[in-house]
Amino acid sequence: MHCPFCRHGDSRVIDSRTTDDGTAIRRRRQCPECGRRFTTVETASLSVVKRSGATEPFSRQKVLVGVRKACQGRPVTEDQLALLAQRVEESVRATGSAEVDAHEVGLAVLEPLRELDEVAYLRFASVYQAFNSLEDFEAAITLLRAEREATGREPAHLLGGTAYHAGMPHTTSGALAGSAGPGTRLGAGPGVRPGAGPGATPVTPH
Repeated sequence: MHCPFCRHGDSRVIDSRTTDDGTAIRRRRQCPECGRRFTTVETASLSVVKRSGATEPFSRQKVLVGVRKACQGRPVTEDQLALLAQRVEESVRATGSAEVDAHEVGLAVLEPLRELDEVAYLRFASVYQAFNSLEDFEAAITLLRAEREATGREPAHLLGGTAYHAGMPHTTSGALAGSAGPGTRLGAGPGVRPGAGPGATPVTPH
């Protein structure tokens, strides 16, 4: 690797350490020409495929920007947001693929955000899943209430930063965070607006 100071074409690794979350390696290098030291960070390649078909490197910062907007005015700390972004990256990397669809990144945000703050979750989901009526919000809120009553789980901001009560199982909201895609109406079958009776007209996803 070129020295960033004198542009010499080689450098020597003098120390290597894994980052705290285990997703990268920091290497301390020294230039044999000018003797100055610098640090590099080595990570496994992970690219996100956007709707346009273009690809870009996965960025925790982009995850944070989107989630921070949803959490505006909510009792959520920067440390909690950083942990959420880490969980999203770990979830995406766990797929074992070097390329993931942007839609999958959005789905990976929903579950930890729901655990952190339900209001922020509804804000994020309303944009990501294209809510366009009060009924969409009502269906999502009904689902949240049903899950809370069934599991006794409270959002993290009500538990002093802890996502679950001690001993409570971790349940996944498959209807909202796993199976619903952009434009899918929650609380109903695929493509059917919630609250609609038999013979309801399917809703065309955006």
